[in-house]
Amino acid sequence: MRKLKLQVQMSVDGFVGRTDGGLDWMSWDEDEKRIEYVTELTDSSGTILLGRKMTDGFVSYWSNVLTKPESPEYDFAKKMIDIPKVVFTKTLDKSSWVNTTLAKGPLAEEVNKLKQQKGKDIVVYGGASFVSSLINEGLIDEYHLFINPAAIGSGLRIFGDSARNLKLKLVKSVPFGDGVVVLHYEPRK
Repeated sequence: MRKLKLQVQMSVDGFVGRTDGGLDWMSWDEDEKRIEYVTELTDSSGTILLGRKMTDGFVSYWSNVLTKPESPEYDFAKKMIDIPKVVFTKTLDKSSWVNTTLAKGPLAEEVNKLKQQKGKDIVVYGGASFVSSLINEGLIDEYHLFINPAAIGSGLRIFGDSARNLKLKLVKSVPFGDGVVVLHYEPRK
């Protein structure tokens, strides 16, 4: 059975974005060890899950990087476009994004169908309300929380009131040279 892995950037005070979604607080320094970690996590995944609200920005950003072969992100952008994506939506009837299908049924049912398929694991990047729903349904098998050395005071959270009974087991923590620390957790059974 495939695992669903969450990869998300967070502030030290638990936010994944400013109230308006802004990410200006994130550390963008090039750290080879962090790039290697992210690449390994991405390479272990054969499907990307996205919430509808995040998809436009996600696909647009990586498609734009693909127009710049000189960009240090070019090879990674190719992966982001080439890996099949599943967008969860209640409002769309067809996908206009490349290499993307829509999931319109109940969240747990759709995710569990994807987990039953053969292939590499599944990764989810966001957005905040979509990830919160996955957490609340108990669907995430691995948490890769990239804790940035910044406190922003308020903003978007993924661990809301209904996640208060979530118990996690630390698998490992990895500090990076740019001050970011990744905490890899799995749910306690």
